[in-house]
Amino acid sequence: MRSISLLALLACSACPEIGERPPADAGASPSADSGLPYSWDASAAPGADAAAASASDTGATPSLDASGSTGPDAAGSPSCLGSELLAHLGKERVLAGFADDDSVQALAPWDLQYKYLSGGIPDGVGPCASCLTNCTADGQLCDNTHGCGWWGCWQWDQEPPGKYVGNFAAAGGAPKYGIVPMITYYEILQSSGAAEGAGEVAAANDPAFMSRFLADWRFVLQQIGMQKALLHIEPDFWGYCEHVNADPHGTPAAVASANPTDCAGQENSIAGLGRCMISMARKYAPNARVGLHGSAWGTKIDVLGNTDPAFDVAGEARKLGRFLKACGAADGDFVVVDASDRDAGYYQSVGRQSWWDETNATLPHFHQAFAWAKALAEEVGQPIIWWQLPVGNMALDDTADHWRDNRVDYFFAHADEVAAAHGVAMAFGAGMGGMTTPSTDNGNLIAKVKAYSAAGGAKLCP
Repeated sequence: MRSISLLALLACSACPEIGERPPADAGASPSADSGLPYSWDASAAPGADAAAASASDTGATPSLDASGSTGPDAAGSPSCLGSELLAHLGKERVLAGFADDDSVQALAPWDLQYKYLSGGIPDGVGPCASCLTNCTADGQLCDNTHGCGWWGCWQWDQEPPGKYVGNFAAAGGAPKYGIVPMITYYEILQSSGAAEGAGEVAAANDPAFMSRFLADWRFVLQQIGMQKALLHIEPDFWGYCEHVNADPHGTPAAVASANPTDCAGQENSIAGLGRCMISMARKYAPNARVGLHGSAWGTKIDVLGNTDPAFDVAGEARKLGRFLKACGAADGDFVVVDASDRDAGYYQSVGRQSWWDETNATLPHFHQAFAWAKALAEEVGQPIIWWQLPVGNMALDDTADHWRDNRVDYFFAHADEVAAAHGVAMAFGAGMGGMTTPSTDNGNLIAKVKAYSAAGGAKLCP
């Protein structure tokens, strides 16, 4: 019998990199000198389009001040977004978390652990009754001998389907160590078989597929039941939806038509899909908390890679926030954002720039990222979870599994900045194989978590 973690790893070995910036032809021209997938779009900021939208929605447009923070908007900004979420989870400080690897659960006082569910869904009309017999995903048998990609069979095939999630969220799983379990549900792309981007957005309008997809989401929620957990819905997908149409009400999706049991009152659009999935979480996993993903490139501009000091970072964040609100994000509990899917040292080795300047003197830098996150949180009215942050550190040698990055060290050294920008969690993990992990970083992340915990952590509401 293979271990659960190995089954999960095998199932996701061919998964697309989550959080990777789309190719340059996805809606903006490539930058000739920065190595970024986008250059900033002069037509979007700080020009009349962005300014008009900002003024009509929130009043004066915040700009970056010397510290990189945004000033208050016309209505005044909430000072403690996320306090209710942390209180529900029994936490007071900004959460420190990691991805997947159960072997490090007991090595540090972690607050959070996230796992992906990706790789496909069952071929039938709903979840399989057994992993051992008569269950396939994408034509592949789901017993342990064959090992299909469906998360529901990522455990011993003689256990009931879904135990992988149930065991993780139950008292004997992550909560045994005081760790809040988090599920990243990332299934539309792989289970639809569509091309990444506009193809997967179009697949959301297929009633037969969406009936299976939403049945699988329901099955995830049923495994969590009354347990406390965080539910992260479809990273990248909402960004691609915004590329297709900045108004999610105008992009068709099979929602009520695919799942009248749970979402009969929702419109058949991308906006309705987000609202449907959030409402299903409330119905089937009432103690869980749920949020959509906010991609910094969703507005067709890679905001976190911006190098122009005149760029309206906050205005672009609000544009994204309005899109997510239309999809129901304000009815959720948080927005998930990411910095990069791979370590900066790896990207540098292939000729791509993804470093943020830790001195905050040269763009792109950390103050810009936090200013964007703060404006996004205030537009949506929900706190930020920083997720899939690269694990590398500057003492590594830029070889496989040992790539350099500066985000671990910066986030822990400036956790007060994370909190001030409405961040409730900083969760570190590799976005693809071969990147640095907590098991290959020479102990840096574990040491940082221990020191952070011993110092009391960063209070969200000082």
